[in-house]
Amino acid sequence: MLDKLIIEFDKGVRTLFAPAHSRRAHPDEHLPDAELTDAEKRHALGLMRVNHCGEICAQALYQGQALTARDQDAREALRHAAVEEEEHLAWTERRIRELGGHPSLFNPLWYTGSLAIGVAAGLLGDKWNLGFLEETEHQVGAHLDSHLKELPEDDAKSRAIVEQMRDDEAEHAKMAHQYGAAPLPPPVKGLMKLTSKIMTTTSYRI
Repeated sequence: MLDKLIIEFDKGVRTLFAPAHSRRAHPDEHLPDAELTDAEKRHALGLMRVNHCGEICAQALYQGQALTARDQDAREALRHAAVEEEEHLAWTERRIRELGGHPSLFNPLWYTGSLAIGVAAGLLGDKWNLGFLEETEHQVGAHLDSHLKELPEDDAKSRAIVEQMRDDEAEHAKMAHQYGAAPLPPPVKGLMKLTSKIMTTTSYRI
């Protein structure tokens, strides 16, 4: 148990403070960087910071869920999603730097909260655990769709990253559904949306 806790602690430290890596090529790898106005760059930076923060939360959420999942298939589904979320971390992290910014200063807070939520979701049972994963990915997908409408039209690099992230999230939701995810009650969905709103509003600016 002690070894397991050390491993999970190490994952958290690396997620928050070490550069993320991507097995796949970055979606914007061969796209030129557009000339953006200062206002466009600030807005794109804010949106990409929000997306990076969301991926920090996803890493913690899936880590907590995998820790308490009972079924091996459920654990594997969560670990598979976490690997692709780490790639999203790498993509958004690099884009933030290219836009001249830094990740949210509140990332350690969001990580800790998301880890606790993930552990709690797993303790409720696998069907609810997977239901939480499915609903999370549906909400993230809608969130990314809204960013595609808001990003500067000429910012092809940020757009390519967000589009690939959205496609990946849709696959994660589908995978959770196939493994037997239970639909979450409307009040739980509403609370998730409220929590997400607080996180996005804060991380956009800081």
